Amino acid sequence: MQDSKRDANPSIFVPYIPASRSMAELTTFAIVLGIILAVVFAAANAYLGLKIGLTVSASIPAAVISLGVLRGIFRRKSILENNIVQTMTTAGEAVAAGAIFTLPALYMWGYIPSMATISFIVLVGGFLGVAMMVPLRRLLIVNEHETLPYPEGTACAEVLMSGDVGGKSAKMVVYGFLIGGAVKAMGDGFKWFRTEIETSILRFKNAVVGLDIFPALLGVGYIIGPRIAGQMLAGGVLAWLVLIPAISFIGAGSDAVVIPSATPIGELDAWGIWGDYIRYIGAGAVAAGGLITLGKTLPMLYHSFTATLRSLQKKDNSKVTIERTNRDIPGIWVFGMIAVLIVIIAFAPLTDVGIVGALAIAVFGFLFVTVASRIVGLVGSSSSPVSGMTIATLLIVTFVFKLTGLSGATGMIASLTVGAIVCVALAVAGDISQDLKTGYLVGGTPWKQQVAMMIGVLVSGLVIGFILSVLNESYGLGSEDLPAPKAVLMRIIVEGMMAGNLPWELIFIGVASAVVFELLGLNSLTVAVGIYLPIHVSTPIMAGGVVRWFVERVSKKDRELLKARVETGTLLASGLIAGESLVGVFIAVLIWMNVAIPENVLIENNSVPFLIFLAVMMILTWGALAAKKIPVSTSKE
Repeated sequence: MQDSKRDANPSIFVPYIPASRSMAELTTFAIVLGIILAVVFAAANAYLGLKIGLTVSASIPAAVISLGVLRGIFRRKSILENNIVQTMTTAGEAVAAGAIFTLPALYMWGYIPSMATISFIVLVGGFLGVAMMVPLRRLLIVNEHETLPYPEGTACAEVLMSGDVGGKSAKMVVYGFLIGGAVKAMGDGFKWFRTEIETSILRFKNAVVGLDIFPALLGVGYIIGPRIAGQMLAGGVLAWLVLIPAISFIGAGSDAVVIPSATPIGELDAWGIWGDYIRYIGAGAVAAGGLITLGKTLPMLYHSFTATLRSLQKKDNSKVTIERTNRDIPGIWVFGMIAVLIVIIAFAPLTDVGIVGALAIAVFGFLFVTVASRIVGLVGSSSSPVSGMTIATLLIVTFVFKLTGLSGATGMIASLTVGAIVCVALAVAGDISQDLKTGYLVGGTPWKQQVAMMIGVLVSGLVIGFILSVLNESYGLGSEDLPAPKAVLMRIIVEGMMAGNLPWELIFIGVASAVVFELLGLNSLTVAVGIYLPIHVSTPIMAGGVVRWFVERVSKKDRELLKARVETGTLLASGLIAGESLVGVFIAVLIWMNVAIPENVLIENNSVPFLIFLAVMMILTWGALAAKKIPVSTSKE
């Protein structure tokens, strides 16, 4: 990337495609593929997030797929088209994350929002996230290029800049997609075998160990790595092999009913104790973990916010013509859009949050979008405390609504709506920050990326309501099949603030546990999620982490080979996640359409599903170890 301009002044950054060069960018090809992938990853992340409370980054898989399709099939050579595709795809991921972390609580309250209501909440949140990020791009992406690395955005740029291997790499995503989808179809579709195996421990009452036969969870474990997966499993072990047996032992000889359960402890099995007691402890731990994560970033929040305000106060008096690579959507359009959206929120009957709610969205939206956009530049989107910022918003907004007389079910719905809009805005702002960093490195046109992100938000926002409705009617949001852990947490917080009738002792036990985890040097939020979810979810995630550990261990002597193998495994794992998740959504659509799905499992024993899971583990291991050389970086760590 040598350039005479850069040689003359090393401080001037010259992107991969310089501003003086024009290439196909926001084309029909890119928009159509971007729309398809945005919907695909919105559905996949919605299902995955409702299952385990986590979502996965879509930028790198989307970049690889776009290279394989546009370059490999259609023989198109523009890297900027590929950049547009990955930008639109991340919109689907971000919209799904913001929606499933909050909106399922409405279903749990018995309030079934219309698809129009869900789409409205998601769309205004998504558009606010994009619009509020636009004036920050030059400050955070350009002016602080050397100090804010934006890890996912930089990694995605490396993938795009090595497009000559895109078609080959895309095959790994396809292989994973087919394997994950096939296992899901055979297990939960045709019911050929059980997708959950469980065993108790001899002479250890109500101590249970289980395993969900889900390739997606295996893929998640590989991507997040053994350390995070191990901490999540530690939470599961604490809940299912310590707390549940302890409660069972203490209550075994008593016929007394201990709230919140309506059944004596002696009559409860492991699942009953988990549902009546452990979930509240886990909820308290998750809430505390989110707030601790937010608290640990407070110095960064303060410095980020003040630095951004100082930058906004500086006026650029230069009369130099703005280059293609530095052109944003005009400010008048951006601020006009924000103002119109806030007014619409204030008076729209679909949400009914009023002027107070709209002002809260404007204030918390601007504050936390500014913070989120800067934090992801330092630690990446995966580590951004979106949940913590959403919890903080809910606590304050619910308190304000209660003071103004808006209480009960109406107040809870209004509070959650405000939190949902802010949550979507934060998720979208964080993702487009990474996308704009990618564009800055490869030489994309900012305003075209911003428009592409809005198109992605529009399409994803229009389908996410349908996806949630179908999943709720087919599986039940908040059920054992789709526990929606983050949304349950938001529900508990709002209910507690409004009614104050929760089992606070159990919640405080969870809070204290999170503090203990932090004192031990662990990630309290990760361990807390392990407590909240069944151990059946944590074990396959740990299995994926073990595969990652093994791949790294046998490859550590050759750094290039290690990099290639980890990257190849990441692509294969991403395919496993997407394949299973989309087939899960497809099965839900069939159930919603009253298509007959087999009810009885053909093979009841545990051996067959366990062997299938081991086979998928071996395929993931073999696929990663078979890599020879991929000169790109897809790792998020």
